[in-house]
Amino acid sequence: MPAPHRRLSDPRELNALAHPVRMAIVELLSISGPLTATELADRLDETPANCSWHLRKLAQHGFVEEAEGGKGRQRPWQVPGLGFRWDEEHSSPSLEERRAAQALSEVTMGRALDRMREARDRAPEEPEEWRKAQAGSEMVAWLTAAELKEMNDALTAVLDRYEERLTDPKQRPVGARLCEFVVWGVPTYFPGVEPA
Repeated sequence: MPAPHRRLSDPRELNALAHPVRMAIVELLSISGPLTATELADRLDETPANCSWHLRKLAQHGFVEEAEGGKGRQRPWQVPGLGFRWDEEHSSPSLEERRAAQALSEVTMGRALDRMREARDRAPEEPEEWRKAQAGSEMVAWLTAAELKEMNDALTAVLDRYEERLTDPKQRPVGARLCEFVVWGVPTYFPGVEPA
């Protein structure tokens, strides 16, 4: 499997992925392994034809590929590697690249926020141990650029400790469930508060 966290910079790649159905397809294939267009359609409440169309678009940019087994409509698809990284502000991005990266970030964060809201809404139905285990936090702090980078790197390192469990079911302890963490550390802007 290729190294995870493929770095995206081509606006065409970013725009191809910045679609809710395509992002949902990539997410499901990353989590559930190879699936057919029909299986994806059932899980996403889409038509098989629509999922097939989006799969072909994703395949054009190497985000998905045909998996072994199956023929025609029973052909399974898979992701060739896990994770993407993209920059909204690297050295000198073009306006087109910056807009495409922002669009992809909006889709990604919007989907994560939707899942967080669903988890919050379904919390009363969860067993007590799972209700007590979930948490959310938010904070602001005065940091230097070096400290902000250090904190982001530390948080990423904690999250990366469990990455193998996504692709290797043998790594998952009994009782493990799929959980999501969304972390971002950015300079923030409050009205009337000077940045420096």
